[in-house]
Amino acid sequence: MGHLAKDGYVLEHDPEQFKGEAVIINTCGFIGDAKQESIDVILEALEAKTEGDVKKVFVMGCLAQRYKTELGNEMPDVDGFFGLGENDLMLAELKSKPYQYIPGERVLTTPKHFAWLKIAEGCDRKCSFCAIPLIRGKHISRSIEEIVEEAKMLASQGVKELILISQDLTYYGIDLYKEQRLSELVEALCKIEEIHWIRLHYLFPTSFPNRLLEVMAANPKVCRYIDIPLQHINTEILRSMKRGVTREETLALMHRFREVLPDAAIRTTLIVGYPGEGETEFEELLKFVEQEHFDRLGVFAYSPEEETGAYPLGGPIPEEVKQERISRIMELQEGISIELNQAKTGKIFEVLIDRKEGDYWVARTQYDSPEIDNEVLIEVEGTKLKQGNFYRVKIARAEAFDLYAEVVKEKK
Repeated sequence: MGHLAKDGYVLEHDPEQFKGEAVIINTCGFIGDAKQESIDVILEALEAKTEGDVKKVFVMGCLAQRYKTELGNEMPDVDGFFGLGENDLMLAELKSKPYQYIPGERVLTTPKHFAWLKIAEGCDRKCSFCAIPLIRGKHISRSIEEIVEEAKMLASQGVKELILISQDLTYYGIDLYKEQRLSELVEALCKIEEIHWIRLHYLFPTSFPNRLLEVMAANPKVCRYIDIPLQHINTEILRSMKRGVTREETLALMHRFREVLPDAAIRTTLIVGYPGEGETEFEELLKFVEQEHFDRLGVFAYSPEEETGAYPLGGPIPEEVKQERISRIMELQEGISIELNQAKTGKIFEVLIDRKEGDYWVARTQYDSPEIDNEVLIEVEGTKLKQGNFYRVKIARAEAFDLYAEVVKEKK
């Protein structure tokens, strides 16, 4: 998008409405639900093309990488499918000059006060359920210098919260520096004065870097937020998933988190319905959720993916059983979330204002990532707040996934 903007194109990022000379759809091909969502959006864009609202529809990203031939046969009205690393081919279709990447030269699709910052691409893990390494290839780290340069550019444009992402943050640096270097990267980013929050997404449990917790504890800019997809707790299931970790090691890691960062919010994701997960294994997972009291939790139904290690195992667990297990975990988690949120009532937190929606300002604490976690709602009436600013608020009441608050004092 940054390249196209520099080349004179007028860009809009609006997934709800299709108009203009061309629509470019960036797709996901990770699991069944994501594939279906991508296909639905492509069909909507093609309908807009039929109605004359757009002239051309281009599809790029993981789904195009993985199923280009099949998609071309099923959707002949798409003007072009482009896999990973085929930016130049797509730009040629748009009559734009060859692609040139410049760190930080990008168009934000988020509000200008926060930005996602990708630090690596690809994955070297061998998780049996996951197609990402097949789609995106081996892990490739960007250099610390390049990442810091982009972060400084983002900060100069008004970004106050950096959200670090990759398929596996904890692996960062091994290919480039022959050792884990996430801790050093975070320390370098903390030195950027304009950046107020640094959030880490997608930490892997195996070989978790101990020093990272010390860096998080020592730097108030690093959000007390640990996003770590554990997927399961039963050792045999974890072994079949090729996660490289056991039940005992997982419990020890959770203990370490709470010992070093007792105030941190822990977010995880789980998979139910993986081959071999009987009622006994599921009850073990359910008890684990009850015992650990995760601050944030998501659950996915296992989806057999072609060419992955688990694909030959088939899908022996019926879909209705998977959905019932998801419901049981999420019902339990809702009760946990209510309990944890109600404990915040009367306490004061720093929040970042994301947007105004209806009668409320919608904000977040450092314990919440945008779009997926809890929100703090502040009545618009009687307040003079500003999107992208930080405020101190007092929690007045709490629901399962929302907190209602009153402003105590503006911070910055």
